[in-house]
Amino acid sequence: MNAETKIDAARVDLLLAELRLCGLKQVWASIATLSDKEGWPAARFLAALAEQELAERNRRRFARNLQEARLPPGKSLETFDFEAVPMISKAQAHALAAGDAWLGQGANLILFGPPGSGKSHLAAALGLALVENGWRVLFARSSDLMQKLQLARRDLALESAIAKLDKYQLLVLDDFAYVARDQAETSVLFELISARYERKSLLVTANQPFAEWGRIFPDQAMTLAAIDRLVHHSTIFEMNVESYRRKSAVATARAAGRPATRATITNSI
Repeated sequence: MNAETKIDAARVDLLLAELRLCGLKQVWASIATLSDKEGWPAARFLAALAEQELAERNRRRFARNLQEARLPPGKSLETFDFEAVPMISKAQAHALAAGDAWLGQGANLILFGPPGSGKSHLAAALGLALVENGWRVLFARSSDLMQKLQLARRDLALESAIAKLDKYQLLVLDDFAYVARDQAETSVLFELISARYERKSLLVTANQPFAEWGRIFPDQAMTLAAIDRLVHHSTIFEMNVESYRRKSAVATARAAGRPATRATITNSI
């Protein structure tokens, strides 16, 4: 490489750094070498550079969206036991993972089932697949998110806090109906549901069916209004199957030569 070529290469590095094309800065020289060796026309060389930059941006976007999604680790559609939950097929799950048919319309997904039935696993697995497909997702335990929103209300910033959640096309509320809530918590929960209604999607996992939600929302009118907004434009799966955790505990006990009756899980609800 002669002196003039070295100067040009240094200029390219500086310009790419100024343009914040850091990914392209790392690979342009090798692409240029290949282009010179094979005699590419200028258009092909530029297309190769653009493809590299686009791939790097997509990689960074995925990494950023995955980090902010706060998904529990190790939960994917590949590791979900569809045979144990026959009411949900792989085809249905992969169709939901595409996202276009429901996230684009602000529709909801509700997963009912007893503890250990795989609701949280499926919710997290769908969240991961949606992030991989370019959607922005936030996974949160319902009680944790409600506490944050209550703090925002105390600071007179509830509207702003809910508005910030709009950047997520899907908000996963895990363990939605796990325990009864007080008036302050159910109030901010209702405001969140109302704010996202027909605009942004919710994925809700719940242990109790709608008939038991009077224990969650102490006000009957609020209960009916919340259910109405959730089920309108929603897909509902009732995952009434034996607990994964119980089956695993029983299998472990049997493998160890212990009576299976020792491997029990008490429902604390």
